[in-house]
Amino acid sequence: MASATVAVAFVLALPYEARAHARVHPTETRSGDLFGAACRIRVDGSHVTAYCHNPYPATDHVSLHVECVRWWDLDSDGSPVAAGPAQTVELTGRCWKEVRSAWISHRRAA
Repeated sequence: MASATVAVAFVLALPYEARAHARVHPTETRSGDLFGAACRIRVDGSHVTAYCHNPYPATDHVSLHVECVRWWDLDSDGSPVAAGPAQTVELTGRCWKEVRSAWISHRRAA
C-alpha cells in the first residue's frame, strides 16, 4: 500500500511545465468530412519532437509551438508542414533550458 501511495504522489508531483499536450480533436467540416491529423508530442529535456499522422483525405498543415520556462529563452512557432492523406510528419523544436509546454496547431490546405 505504501508503494502505491508513493507512486501516486510522484505522478501528482510532476511539474505541469514538463507535460506536453496535443490539441488534437478531429473536426467535421460542413460537408461531413473529418479533418485533423492525430499528433503525439514528446518532451525530452529541452528538445520537443512531435509526430502527426493524417488519416483523412484532406491535407492538414500542422505547426509545432514551443513555450519555454525561462523569460530569456525564446518561444518558437514552427513553420507549417503539410501532412497529406495517410502521411506521417515529424516536427522538432527546442528551448535552451526547460520546456513549459508544446502544442500543435492545424490549418486546412487552401
